[in-house]
Amino acid sequence: NLRIPTIAVIEGAALGGGLEMALSCDLRICGEEAKFGLPETGLAIIPGAGGTQRLPRLVGRSVAKELIFTGRKIDGREALSMGLVNYCVPAGGAHLKALEIARDINKKGPLAIRMAKAAIDEGLEKDLLSGLTIEEGCYEKLLDTQDRLEGLAAFAEKRKPKYNGN
Repeated sequence: NLRIPTIAVIEGAALGGGLEMALSCDLRICGEEAKFGLPETGLAIIPGAGGTQRLPRLVGRSVAKELIFTGRKIDGREALSMGLVNYCVPAGGAHLKALEIARDINKKGPLAIRMAKAAIDEGLEKDLLSGLTIEEGCYEKLLDTQDRLEGLAAFAEKRKPKYNGN
């Protein structure tokens, strides 16, 4: 529910609650030797901190069921191939990649990032028409901002914008 983007950096094991915590983030970056899994069914419980809801939304229903039902562990490359992570980099490089992405995000208009996140998060579980209505409301909140005017001016002047979050 944070209004700013969150990035999980995974080097090593993200099993059970660790994976559920990573699933709650907007983006996930891992080293290729990272291990992922939800082994709870082997303990006669389920991933009860969001795993049964967030994992299928990322990787699809069937893949999520297989991972949860079997408790199978996967590595970073497989996590990337199924859409569980955004990037899989050589071991030890996940933190640097996350910083690179965060720096890129920080160059964008902070209000636009906030509204984009809200539109995605609020509209994703609704029908398309309702999602488009949410998107329109988020867009309209940006029209009268100083950041929007700065973005347009910077584009016209062929320079980098200097956003202040207003």
